[in-house]
Amino acid sequence: MSISRDQILTRACEMYLEGGLDGFSMRRLARSLDVTAPALYRHYEGKEALLRDVIDEAFKMFGAFLYRALAGLTAQERLRMTGEGYLAFALEHPRLYQVIHVSPELLGFDDLPADVTRQACATGQFLVDRVRECMDADVLAGDDPQAVATTIWAFSHGLVSLYLDGVLTLDRDAFLAVFHSSFARLFAGIAGPAFKPPAAAAADPISFAPGQLR
Repeated sequence: MSISRDQILTRACEMYLEGGLDGFSMRRLARSLDVTAPALYRHYEGKEALLRDVIDEAFKMFGAFLYRALAGLTAQERLRMTGEGYLAFALEHPRLYQVIHVSPELLGFDDLPADVTRQACATGQFLVDRVRECMDADVLAGDDPQAVATTIWAFSHGLVSLYLDGVLTLDRDAFLAVFHSSFARLFAGIAGPAFKPPAAAAADPISFAPGQLR
């Protein structure tokens, strides 16, 4: 049975997230794919090379979701589309989303390889650039773009992680409603004079009911 690189990458990501680094091996991966270990070594020289590619591919796909925002016609639209891309990637590819947020040490690296680091820095810089252009257009209040981008990322990652980890016992639609209403509150605090609130922000605030948190 032949096996493709994409099939190996997909299953390797699943196996790592199921059992962590201690439970991951090329032999176990081969068994789960119903192929021999040499079939994997035709694509990868070893476990570290495979894990590096898992992270690298995850960042490439993440970037592709974010970079769609460049089609936006205004600074605010590009920032909004960046957020939509971030959320879409997390919900459509939760395993890959979690992989790019795993500490390098847990993957067996002292630090991320240089090519992976470049991918990670590029996605982070993309958000900083969208924030900076919104400040230049008075869509966001003047501030340190890096600091504000970090706040937006931390806010996004916190909500998404609570949902993916099952801490928020919400269905998908309810989570999306909470996510968007929470961001309406955040942007109300950092908006500049040219900011145009989305129509949905005028809806009643959505709060957590007691049964929605574990």
